[in-house]
Amino acid sequence: MSMITEITMIAVVVAIACALPGVFLVLRGVTMVSDAITHTVLLGIVLAFFITQDLNSPLLMIGATLVGVATVWLIETIQRSDLVSNDAAIGIVFPLFFSIAIILITLYAGDVHLDEDAVLMGDLAFAPFRRFDAFGYDLGPQSLWVMSVILVINALFIFFFYKELKITTFDPAFAAALGFTPLIIHYALMTLVSLTAVGAYDSVGSILIVGFMVGPALSGYLLTHSLKKMISITVLMAVINSISGVQLAFLFDTTIAGMIAVVTGGTTLLILVFSPGKGLFKQQLNQKRAHNNLNKRIETLI
Repeated sequence: MSMITEITMIAVVVAIACALPGVFLVLRGVTMVSDAITHTVLLGIVLAFFITQDLNSPLLMIGATLVGVATVWLIETIQRSDLVSNDAAIGIVFPLFFSIAIILITLYAGDVHLDEDAVLMGDLAFAPFRRFDAFGYDLGPQSLWVMSVILVINALFIFFFYKELKITTFDPAFAAALGFTPLIIHYALMTLVSLTAVGAYDSVGSILIVGFMVGPALSGYLLTHSLKKMISITVLMAVINSISGVQLAFLFDTTIAGMIAVVTGGTTLLILVFSPGKGLFKQQLNQKRAHNNLNKRIETLI
C-alpha cells in the first residue's frame, strides 16, 4: 500500500470520526467548545506524561479526555453564574488550560517530543511511519487503527442513543419530562468529542480537528432539514473534503492538514452561499420576492 493511500485513509477515517459528533455540536450551537477542547486536552496529555513518563501510555488518552470533560464543565459552570456569556467563558478557560500546558512543556518537558506546533497543525505526512505491529506483522499505521476504533465508538453511540440525542438536542425540556437526563447525554457527547480530539491530535492537529467537526456538519445542516440526511451528508462531505485535500496537497507540495482545512472551509462557504434551501443567495432571492410582492400589494391598495 502506497504512502499516499495510507495518508488518505487516515484522513478519511479521522474526518468521519470527527464529523459524527460534530453534527450534534452544530445543532446544539456549541461548536466553539470543540475548539476549546482540542487545545485544552494538551494539558491532560502533559499531566499524564508526568505521571507515566511514557508518551505511548494509554493513560495519556485517558488524562486528556478527562481534562476535555473538565473544560466543558468549567465553561458551563462559569456560564451558569450569569456573570459572563458562553463565548466569554470559553475565552477564559481555553487560554488558561492551554497556556498552563505550554508552560509545563517549556519548563519540564523541553527534551520530550511534545511539540506545540505539531499539536496545532499535526503531522499527517508522518502518520504512516508510526506502525502498529502485532506478533511480528505490520498491520498498518497506528493512527489508522486508533481512529478506526474511535470512529466505531462514535458511530455506535449515535446509533444506540439516536433518539436520546435527537430529543435532548431539539427539546431538552421535553426530554426531561419524558424521563431522559439531558445532562448525561450532553456530557457523554462531550466525552466522545474529547476522546476523538485526543485520538486525532497526533495525526491532524487541533486546527483541522475543529474544521472536521464543524465544516462537514454545517454543510449537512445547510442542505437538509432531516437529521438522518444531515448525518449522511456530513459523512459524505467529510470524505470529499479529506480526499480532495490530500490530493491537492500532494499536487501543490504543501501541508496536508492545512490544505484539507482550506478545502473544508471552501466547500462550506460555497454551500453557505448557494444552498438551495438555506443559502445566502436563496435568502436574498426570497427577500427580493417578498419586497416585490409587498410593493404589488401597496400598488393594488392605491
